[in-house]
This record gives sequence, structure tokens and C-alpha cells, in this order.
Amino acid sequence: MDLSGALFLSLGWLMLQLADGELDYVSQGRGMQLQGDFLIAGLFPLHYTDGPSDGLPALGPCKKGRNNKHGFHLMQAMRFAVEEINNSTGPQTLLPGIKLGYQLYDICSIPASILATLDLLQQHHRTSTPGTEGDTDPNYNNSLRAVAVIGPDSSSKSITPAALLGAYLIPQISYEASNEKLSNKYLYPAFFRTIPSDKNQVAAMIQLLVRFNWTWIALLGSDNDYGLDGMKSLSEQAPHHGICIAYKGIIPSHSKDTIPTMRSLVEGILKTKVNTIVLFSSKSKLSKFFPYVIERNVTEKVWIGTEDWSVATLISDIPGIHVIGTVLGMSVKNASLSGFQEFERKVVEASMKHSNTQDVSDGNDCLQSTDLYTLAKKKFSLENYDITSSVNVYKAVYAVAHALHQALRCDSGQCQRSNMYPWQLLPWLKQVRFSLDNTSVYFDMNGDPPTGYDIVTWVWTGKDWSLRVVGSFSPDPITLRIDEDQIEWHNSGASRSVPLSICTPPCKKGHKKLLTGHHTCCFECEECPSATFLNISESTTCQQCLPEQWSPPGSEQCLNRTVLLLAWDDPLSIALLVFLAACVLMTSSTALILLLNLNTPVAKSAGGRTCLLMLAALTAAAMSSLCHFGQPSPLACLLKQPLFNFSFTVCLACITVRSLQVVCIFKFASKLPPAYDKWAKKHGPEFTIFLVSVIILFISVVRVALNPPQPSQDLDFYTDSIVLECSNTLSPGAGLEATYVALLSILCFYFSYMGKDLPANYNEAKCVTFSLMVYMISWISFFTVYYISRGPFTIATHVFAILFSVLAVLWGYFLPKIYIIVLRPQMNTTAHFQNCIQMYTMSKK
Repeated sequence: MDLSGALFLSLGWLMLQLADGELDYVSQGRGMQLQGDFLIAGLFPLHYTDGPSDGLPALGPCKKGRNNKHGFHLMQAMRFAVEEINNSTGPQTLLPGIKLGYQLYDICSIPASILATLDLLQQHHRTSTPGTEGDTDPNYNNSLRAVAVIGPDSSSKSITPAALLGAYLIPQISYEASNEKLSNKYLYPAFFRTIPSDKNQVAAMIQLLVRFNWTWIALLGSDNDYGLDGMKSLSEQAPHHGICIAYKGIIPSHSKDTIPTMRSLVEGILKTKVNTIVLFSSKSKLSKFFPYVIERNVTEKVWIGTEDWSVATLISDIPGIHVIGTVLGMSVKNASLSGFQEFERKVVEASMKHSNTQDVSDGNDCLQSTDLYTLAKKKFSLENYDITSSVNVYKAVYAVAHALHQALRCDSGQCQRSNMYPWQLLPWLKQVRFSLDNTSVYFDMNGDPPTGYDIVTWVWTGKDWSLRVVGSFSPDPITLRIDEDQIEWHNSGASRSVPLSICTPPCKKGHKKLLTGHHTCCFECEECPSATFLNISESTTCQQCLPEQWSPPGSEQCLNRTVLLLAWDDPLSIALLVFLAACVLMTSSTALILLLNLNTPVAKSAGGRTCLLMLAALTAAAMSSLCHFGQPSPLACLLKQPLFNFSFTVCLACITVRSLQVVCIFKFASKLPPAYDKWAKKHGPEFTIFLVSVIILFISVVRVALNPPQPSQDLDFYTDSIVLECSNTLSPGAGLEATYVALLSILCFYFSYMGKDLPANYNEAKCVTFSLMVYMISWISFFTVYYISRGPFTIATHVFAILFSVLAVLWGYFLPKIYIIVLRPQMNTTAHFQNCIQMYTMSKK
């Protein structure tokens, strides 16, 4: 049979006994009951007892257990509050004319807590009539039946009582039960507490782990509602904060059978190599676990404790526990209780006057009645932890008193009602708001106080233990304050710095995480590739840079790319512009000289007026280089390639036609006189030049119309630079244009080469060959540079190829003629030319 089944059967048996009246008993332990107009029940652990070894719920005698000094102080706090309220006088009297009483129970175990609850319900059942009002029901006696319950001290002991009391809407205020599920008003509609919910405690622990970057932890919890629910809540929230739970274990109740389990838990902590352990456990179960930690010589660890054990002497008094490492824990915020120590001193004095120390009658054992005077003689020390928890009891009693004050309409100076059902008190308790020692006391919609925690650490002076407050936590808004200098880290480092508890050190900036297992805290680091960056150490993905930015591998930020263009004010641009001006000046000067000597034999042999067209085309070709300077514009992109190709094609066409004419005149005119005469007389040369030029113009216009070049950015050629250029530079249309010009160049060279044996004045093979060779070399050089590089130098190479092509034709074709016209005028005569032709004719014969 499992634990839940056994508990169910036990409850069934107890309810049957209650119905038969066999538990009709009111505890008469000395000091544990006080008569009054309204009764408040108190559930306090006055003894420690070990549960049964078989794990089944059983009711053992509390008096046979060890004395619980902390529970004794809590009970005294309730008696102190009740007496203080009863003895108050003056205009601010809380319950004028009303005396509070109490019925106290020793709940050393869960069964004892349940039995005490059933006793309260039995009393309520026997004297209340369903459906009647407290003011008119003659069977209801406030002085014998509790209107509210204070306690129990733990979540495990509170779960069942909260459900049972909630079914009758009997208000219950716990001073130490922090389990988060008790905030569920559907299951526990009458439950309140003066200690913060574990929801806040888990949040505080998470913030503490994040504060010190402890991401690789072990999580242990006691095998009860307090520990299991706390573990569950922390396990659910930890991954959202980058915290990995390397090991998780449950601390069982101590017995001979669970000793191997205890030792296995310690080994699990050591194997996972964690340095931080979170212990969500009740102090009673944890006190049996720590001896096995000490036995295994576990040292230099950080232990994160809950409010239940981190401030408890039950844990700090364990022999040898001072060597386990650093203990950081939650603690209910420190508070003082004026007059409480004096009250306990009087209780001790009163106990000394009672010589009869015998226990109460044997018939009282079932309800765990205890003689408080016997306990008072122990003279238990009063620690800060006891005072802090006692303040929670004190607040709970005053909350009930303030609710009674409102429900009984005591504002007029005298309470107006004499009877009160517990369920009538419940809505008033939800609304209470008062101040104690400048602290506001009230309950939120879940019955929880909106308070936080102090963060405490253990301080050892030799083997003397003390607590030091090193910070605080506030839940609304979530705020953690830590004074790190106040923490003494117990590790072997010389600097005693904050211990590390991580699976893998954080990656450097610019490196991403590659997960290597189930836990996100265990990973390898990989350098982010170029064009990405990562300026944090937790991401598994590198961020892409913007298209206008770049980054080297392993970068933590992106850099702006360098913009590559041939600026107008660049020194290289100035040199090319000077070169361009010189080319234009030379073409213009050549055109002027030929125009002035247009009727001379040299000008006529060069082509006459066609020379002027050629020079105009060369000038236009040179001027096309201006489209390459500065930031590309739409107009520059449209004109850049077509203007040069068309202009240079016109020039090549003129040279080709002129070379064809000379060859035909000297070699083919006699063989094909009708064809040549017809072609020459019908403006064949002009038509041929026009046709060749129109074809290239048509190709360029169609290309531009179908796929117009636009200013663009080349982001792919360089990783760290942006090349500003025109689109479609290497498009099929541009390739067709270049092919057409190249074929025309070959044809021009062919016809010029055919005239290599003509008279010197007509033999231009060498000059045209030189021009075309320079032209080809210039453009081959440019395309070579273009395929391996981009940027200002490449653009300058393009401009240089254009200007050199112009100069090549100018120097190769026109310079020899200008030389004769200007420097050898004697060769520019008709007689000289006729003599050259006559000598050529005689040599052929």
C-alpha cells in the first residue's frame, strides 16, 4: 500500500471515530488552553519525532521526541500576542470588552497535525447548526470553539489541514508554510500565511544564481510537499535564466534502508562536478543528510538554502558542518518583538514555581497534550531566527484580532456582537490592513503577504556559528541587492573570490556556442565567420552584418565597408583628367591642321574630309572617359560603353574603308573597274561607314532599351568594400558590342596589311598595325585587371585603355601625316606623290 492510500484509510478511520463521539476531548495540558470569548487554535511543533521506518502514516507520542526549542518560542509568541491584546487599554483598544482565548496543540508530525485539525472540526461540528446565524444560534459557543487557526509550521503539515479547514471556511494562518500550491484559493479557500510564498523564494534563488553566474548546479529537495514542489518550481524556471540542473535528487526520510540513497546523493553531486548546490528541504530531513556530506569530506561548495533550514540551529549544530563551504540562504526579513523576551523570562519564572512536573493524564496522549511549564524549565535560548518566526505568529494573531474588530463592529469603543462563525470572519480577514512596528500587514488575493527575504550567509569563528545579512530580495518589482564584500567565500583560492559553477566557460565575444549535449550550459565555442558578428557570449547563432557592412572572422561588431570609386579629386583622377585634356588638345590640333591643309595631297591621301569625322569620333571616344569619374549616375551608365563603342567604331570604319579604297585602286581597280567605279561613284565609302556605324548604334540602343545599365553596388567582389559601378557591364549585349568592335578591328588590320607593298605615302600597314596592337594590349590589360580587381585603380585602367586607344590611332594614323604637313612640306606636293606612284608602277612591271 502506498503512502497516499494509507493516509486515506487513516483519515477515514479518524472521521468515523469523530462521528461516533469517541474523540470528545478538550486538551487540558498546563498552559496550552486559555478560556475566552473567542477562541483561536494554535498548531505548534514542540517536539521532533522521526517518522515510522515503513513510510506509513502513524501517530507516535510527541513527548518521546526531542524538544523543539524553536516551536516552543513560536507557541510563546502566540500566548504573548493574545495576552497583549487582552490586556490593552485606552481609546485604541483593539477588542474592547472581548477576551481572546486559545487552544494549543503539539504537532510533532503530520498525523499529529491532522488529528489536531479533526479535533477542531469535531468541536465545530458538535456545537454549530448548519444554516443558522451566529447571533441567533443558541448552540454556538465562541468560547469553546475556535474561530481561526494559527499554524502549522510547515507545508507538509499544512496541506491536509488546509483542505479540511477550507471545506468549512475556517480561517487558517500559517507562520512557516511557504509551499506555492497553498496559494490556490480553489483548493484552499481559507488559507493565509504571514511568511512569503515559495514562489518568491524560488525567484530569489534564481536571481542569486544569476547574480553570481552559477549556471551549473545540483538541486536537492526533501521528500515532502515543501521540497518536491519547490524543486519543481525551480526546475521549471531555471532554463529561462540559462541555468542548467546537472543533478537532481530527493532527500528521503532517514532510516537504515535510505542510508545508501543518502550516500548516492552525495556521490551524484561529486560526479557532476558542480560547485553550487540548491537545497530546497525542510530542516528536519536535511539534518539527516548533511552528516553524509561531512562523511564524504565534501568541501569548498556553495550551498543555497531555503528559509526553513538556512537559519536553523538544528542544521548549524551538526558536528563538522563548518567545513562544507559557503552557505547562502533565504531568511524572513529581520524584525523585532518588543517585550517578548521579558514575557518568556516571566514564563520561565512561573514554571519554577510549579513543583509538579508530572505529565498530564494518560487519556490525553492521543491529542499530544504537553505541559508548557515543563518545557519552559529548559530555558531555551532565543535566537534571531526564533524572533523572526515569532513575529510571523504575532502578526497572524493580530490579523485575526483586527478581523474580529471589524466583524464585531468595535469602532465605537465597544464591540456590538457576541457571536461569530468562522466563515463569517473569513471575508474580514481578507480585508485586514494594519501596521506593526512601522510595517504594513495585509494579504494579497492569494492570501500571501507581499514581503521579500533577507539574504544571509553563515559566518564561522572557529566553530562558533553566526548569521550575517548580506543582501535582500523584493518580489514587487523583482529586485536583488547583494553586498558581495560581506560574504566570506570558503575556497582554496588565495583571493577567496566568487567560486565558479559552470559547465563550460563563456565563449569569447565573436564566438558562438555549439551545444554538445543535453544541457545548454555545456558547449564548444566556434568563431563566427566573416560578415557576421556576436557581441554576447550566450548565443548559438551569429548575427549577420548589414549589406553595407563587413566583419572579419570572430568579430564582435560590424564595420562600414569602404566605398570604392574614382573620385574627381583623387590624385590619380587629376592625372587622368590632364591626360584626357592632352588627348582632346591633340585631336583638336590635328583636326585644325588637317582642316587648314585639306586640299593638300597628304590630307587627301589620309581620307580628306573623312579624317575630320575620324578625329571627331576620337574626341567623342576620349570624352566618354568622363563617365567613369565620381559616383555613377544613370546618364553616365547609359553613355559609358555605347558612346565609346560607337565613336571608336566610326573611326575604325573610316580607316577600314580608306584602306579598302587604296587597295582597290592599286590592286583591284583594273580587274573590277565597273564594280569599283560604281561603288565609288554611288557614295559607297560613305554608305559603308554609315552602315557599319548604324549597326553598332542599333546594337547599343537595343541593349540599353532592353536592359538599361543602372548605378549599382557590387557587394560580392570584396568582403570589406563596396564597388560603385554600373550594372550589366558584362551583359550579353555588352559582349556583342565588344565582339563587333573586335571583328571590325581585325578587318581593318587585314585591309591595311594588304597595302603593305603600296607606295610609302599610301602604305599604312605599319602604322595601323601599331595602332591596333596598342589598342588590343590596352583592353587586354584592362580586362585582366577587371577580373582580378575592382576599385579606383581598375576604373583608372579603364580610362587609361580608352585614352590609349585614342592616342594609338592618333599617333599611328595621323601623326606621320601631321609630321609631313608641318615638318616636311616638300613631301606634301603633287609631284612627290606622282613620283612615288610612278616608281611603284615601274617596280611592278
